[in-house]
Amino acid sequence: MIRHWTAAASILLFIGGTESAGAEGSSLPYSGGGVINAPSIIAKYNASGEPFRIEGSCRSSCTMLLAIKKVCVEPSATLLFHAALLPNQKGQKPNPQKQAMMLNSYNPKLRSYLVSNGYVSSFEFHSISGRDIIQKFGYRQCGSKQR
Repeated sequence: MIRHWTAAASILLFIGGTESAGAEGSSLPYSGGGVINAPSIIAKYNASGEPFRIEGSCRSSCTMLLAIKKVCVEPSATLLFHAALLPNQKGQKPNPQKQAMMLNSYNPKLRSYLVSNGYVSSFEFHSISGRDIIQKFGYRQCGSKQR
């Protein structure tokens, strides 16, 4: 199911900060998005070859973790997308470098869908179910033994 959400308040989508502790191999510590240092997390998992699960709610910069090579998505997950913007900044335009880095975290089919449907042109959250991320956009579904 694909739904549209409006973000009343949230944090910067993108880069910086430090990695959260806990739930190794899971999106749960990063589920709220904000400053999670996604490029570092992606590099760590891609270098190690360890699997990584997208589960529960994964919003904002958490969705960039789809770039991990051995990522899988739980059908029950919910991913929430928006532009590389700060909340409540009227008239703000996405930073082209941050927007490009964010969009390059997604496979071409998902990236095209997000852009063509305006999902990454504002700070409004747009929700896509894990089931749709798997079925419509070709991401791998998590198996029960992948923990």
